[in-house]
Amino acid sequence: MSRSRHQRPRQSIARPRRLVAPPLRFFLPVTVLATLLALMVLRGMANNEVFHDDKIAVSVDKATVPTSVLEGGPVVDARGDKNGKPVSYTVPDKTVVLSFDDGPSPEWTPKILEVLKREHVRADFFVTGSMVARNPELIRQIVAEGHEIGLHTFTHPDLALHTGSRLTWELGETQLALAGVAGIHSSLFRPPYSSTVDALDDWSWPVTKQAGSEGYLTAFINKDTDDWKRPGVDAIVRSAMPDLPGQGEMILMHDAGGNRSQTLAALPIIIDKLKAQGYTFKTTAQALGTGTANTKVTSYNLWVGKAFLWCTTFSVWLLPWLVALLAVVGVLVMARFALMLVLSAVHVRRVRRKGFSWGDPVTEPVTVVVPAYNEQECITNTLLSLAASDHPIEVIVVDDGSSDDTAAIVRELDLPMVRLIQQPNSGKPTALNTGVAAASYDLIVMMDGDTVFEPSTVRELVQPFGDPRVGAVAGNAKVGNRDTLIGAWQHIEYVMGFNLDRRMYDVLNCMPTIPGAVGGFRRSALDQAGGMSDDTLAEDTDVTMALHRAGWKVVYAENARAWTEAPVSMKQLWSQRYRWSYGTMQAMWKHRHSVLERGEAGHFGRVGLPFVALFMVVTPLLAPAIDIGMVYGVVFVDAYKTLAAWFAVMALQAVCAWWSFRLDKEPAWHLITLPAQQVVYRVLMYMVLLQSAITALTGGRLRWQKLRRTGEVGLEFATGGTTS
Repeated sequence: MSRSRHQRPRQSIARPRRLVAPPLRFFLPVTVLATLLALMVLRGMANNEVFHDDKIAVSVDKATVPTSVLEGGPVVDARGDKNGKPVSYTVPDKTVVLSFDDGPSPEWTPKILEVLKREHVRADFFVTGSMVARNPELIRQIVAEGHEIGLHTFTHPDLALHTGSRLTWELGETQLALAGVAGIHSSLFRPPYSSTVDALDDWSWPVTKQAGSEGYLTAFINKDTDDWKRPGVDAIVRSAMPDLPGQGEMILMHDAGGNRSQTLAALPIIIDKLKAQGYTFKTTAQALGTGTANTKVTSYNLWVGKAFLWCTTFSVWLLPWLVALLAVVGVLVMARFALMLVLSAVHVRRVRRKGFSWGDPVTEPVTVVVPAYNEQECITNTLLSLAASDHPIEVIVVDDGSSDDTAAIVRELDLPMVRLIQQPNSGKPTALNTGVAAASYDLIVMMDGDTVFEPSTVRELVQPFGDPRVGAVAGNAKVGNRDTLIGAWQHIEYVMGFNLDRRMYDVLNCMPTIPGAVGGFRRSALDQAGGMSDDTLAEDTDVTMALHRAGWKVVYAENARAWTEAPVSMKQLWSQRYRWSYGTMQAMWKHRHSVLERGEAGHFGRVGLPFVALFMVVTPLLAPAIDIGMVYGVVFVDAYKTLAAWFAVMALQAVCAWWSFRLDKEPAWHLITLPAQQVVYRVLMYMVLLQSAITALTGGRLRWQKLRRTGEVGLEFATGGTTS
């Protein structure tokens, strides 16, 4: 029979192409991931983990540095005078500017402020944006007590080794932090790792010039106490004293970056000695007679700063909780892997041991129900595979209002054991119930219209019914069209993610889903569970949970193999998984009361439902955050340790995958795509689950989405020879 005789010609109509905005299902998840990455970067900046650079430029020639600057005072105005030349300012005689870099520190800055307040001294604090964001109250205290704030970049890099855009970014982010914390901007800047003006060279001078072009005065120093080296209190005091009597000077000290106990001890001594020599203490702007370098900001700049500070504070608060949550999930995932490996081995040992049986052999005839909606590409292979069954069966094809030639093909095949029932399009659950109502036998097998059975599939599927406690049996669904990359990925998922899971769930007696492609049911159990319901889009999961609540046992038959046609494109895969995940959420909500029930229902509610919620909803939703964390760790933290942890997890997954393939007697060469499959599926399931969760929370309704079939899974799969 030629397949083409059942194809209806289509007329193609050329339509103008137009740009289409990305659908919300892509935009929203990507936005969430991008926001998460941005928050992680903000937290890393605030903790000085991101963009932090300890490299220091080595001094080079000074050919480009004006002599007037090299020989001038510690404050450089590179905005230029009327002739466009930089201007240097010296600190007036008998005047001292105390300056503190790298803060504020929650441990040392308050103690230094206390000394300054007691001595009635005003000072300059050159702060880093990361410390500002982490210690907002200290910045407000510094400003309130009359001290002056200067910028010391956000992450404290040596700007001589970076581009001009990095300088602009560093200063801009620090200004945002100051605006959000204290409602001010500062026009005073000190480059990290700078010292006296005569140390400027051809690498560091461009930094000062650019700072001037952006409106900043650059403050260098006259005296470096080297307090960060902890040379001793006396050495710090000696370094702070002027070289010439009465000479004005700007003194460098530090209020953060390590143990500043020597700085704290030396500070009152320095103040007392200089006061005794007739020195007064001023801020930089006061010493230059310009009032203050700090100006209040209002309106837009103020609110942008507050928004930046709020986001940074939120990220600092959120990330530890998120990391802890991911750690818990990671431990649970590892525990699940271990549990899967152990319990699958228990399952295999139990069902493959010599002499194992479920009870007396089941030889009674079986009804196979095949719901079909527009399955003209597949229905022939499906029915011919059933005709080769080595178990007595009747087949009921329920054509659910197909608009193609599905019903005509069934009639033309004219197979003696096949009955065709046609009904208006009512949905898959109704079609299945129609088939069950028309069934002649008490044991019922359900399969999809795009699935191919092996000759032994029905026989293997019904043998567990030899145990009168068994109400339903899950078969071994396998991907037939596995030759494409997407097909290979789904093949791994079916073998590892579904069938290995089913072995574990069988041992735990909490099987959550009978696959629609191959499932067996006892009619009395179906009746007790209320039949196939259209309350959810996952009628197979719904009825399985209902069977558990009704007290029936649900088991897995590994040798009942069915070959199904998996989606062939990412769009179709999305549609299928969206329906599955949304339907699973619906089923979980519908059967949530089983948590409080007794007996078998309570066992499923307190074991099965948490497993489903944790590993089919929560974990996939959080999994992309692991990938974001990996990227963050590689780029900003420790690439080697991060990649080592990443590959360790990949190795564990590979072990589980190899084990599952071995149990299913599948060739392992498909696992070469496992790393890419894990990344793609994590992101895909995150996006699907997020959209499903939003749909569920907003009360949206999702229509059944029919996937386009190609008929690739042919009768050769019915022999079972393709597993090798």
